[in-house]
Amino acid sequence: MKILMATSETVPFSKSGGLADVVGALSATFAAMGHEVKVFMPMYSFIDKKGWTKALSFQIPMLGGNEKAEIYEKEENGVIYAGLSHPYFSKRLGIYGDTSFQPYADNCPRFLSFSKAVALYLAATDWKADIVHCHDWTTGLVPYYLKYFKVETKTVFTIHNLAYQGVFPPFDAIISSSRIPHSALRGPKAHENINMMVAGLMDSDFITTVSPTYMEEIRESAMGCGLDDILRARKDESKGIINGIDYNEWNPEIDKDIVANYSSENREGKEECKKDLLKEFKLQGYDDKPLFSMISRLADQKGFDELLLEGEPCALERILKNDDCAVVLIGTGDAKYVTKLSLLMSKYKNLSVKIAFSAPLSHKAEAGADFFLMPSRFEPCGLNQLYSMKYGTLPIVHTTGGLKDTVIDMTNEDGTGFAFSPLTPDKIVETVERAKAFYKDKEGLDKARERAMKVDSTWKHSAEEYIKVYSSIL
Repeated sequence: MKILMATSETVPFSKSGGLADVVGALSATFAAMGHEVKVFMPMYSFIDKKGWTKALSFQIPMLGGNEKAEIYEKEENGVIYAGLSHPYFSKRLGIYGDTSFQPYADNCPRFLSFSKAVALYLAATDWKADIVHCHDWTTGLVPYYLKYFKVETKTVFTIHNLAYQGVFPPFDAIISSSRIPHSALRGPKAHENINMMVAGLMDSDFITTVSPTYMEEIRESAMGCGLDDILRARKDESKGIINGIDYNEWNPEIDKDIVANYSSENREGKEECKKDLLKEFKLQGYDDKPLFSMISRLADQKGFDELLLEGEPCALERILKNDDCAVVLIGTGDAKYVTKLSLLMSKYKNLSVKIAFSAPLSHKAEAGADFFLMPSRFEPCGLNQLYSMKYGTLPIVHTTGGLKDTVIDMTNEDGTGFAFSPLTPDKIVETVERAKAFYKDKEGLDKARERAMKVDSTWKHSAEEYIKVYSSIL
């Protein structure tokens, strides 16, 4: 099968979040299964062009005329990456903005032009895709433009996070000379906006999202972000498929960022990793106490209101106050959470926070902690709970989306973590206390770690499910 992935980001070349991990790993898995895979992506300024070759040039109709675009290609892991070179991308510092908190004002024409370019690229080459797989709102107009430019193929549109929809005023399409389908407009007639996510949902042949439970949740008004009516209408043409993780990167047996490697059969190295993590975060005297880690955006979606701002004392302070555990946290985000964490760190010696984004530190935290706290309000799939289980670090999760689909509560004999609902400060504290008590059962803890580490979260199963979807619409 010939598969084209259309995405605004993908490892190993560009990344702002989990989307990039998914596209890169899923594409490589398809290639390993014998499929012919290309990934169409923007060629950002920070991408090293060494090893890329110019494949073709074409004109993109926009801005009241035609704009020249070039395609550069490179093979990695059996996948052909096709990079779109145009000043919209190649002259910018970031992916969606110079920083993650400051989106570019012209993101509408940027990704409208990108969607056109996907179709024009396929029209200009002899390579004919059986499936064009579009990822999130930045590719929402791809199915429409494939039809507009008469490119014969089938399309799958994947929702990675319904909360981000690509909503812009109609004037943004006018200034980029872009024809917009009625399917892309959303809202009362006098206040219609361009909604790229809506276009993808309406014009694609099939819709997927990144876990079965999240698909069920977004068909209801409470979590449908205003689009639940469309998702209910297309129920028979949609499916939730859980993400996998890349074991070449997240695997304690071969991880180069941790002080000692270990496996599900031989878990001795985990204690060394715990000592190293405590040393890294300057937490002395907690070797024999439960160590909790968090790696997260500091955002309300991730449950930080319930953890830090609700109640006095807040949930995290209640967890820390008896000095019977330690907590490490890595992340960046909203200033209100940073301020509260700073106050708590000055008050409690068993809390250590690094306001940073660091891949090596993240690996150390996954390997060295005993438990991983993930109290998300909603989580389309979640990856950190999967990483945690692979490293024998038992996740503590709110039962939502992919967290519900992947973590089995320890009240079951095959438990792999701790799950709770509803999301309240009391429930967070209650479940953490349950984990603290479980930590004292060394035999039970060791067996739970072994079970969690043996869970198969490779991409192979997910890729097979996608191939079934592709085959069903061909």
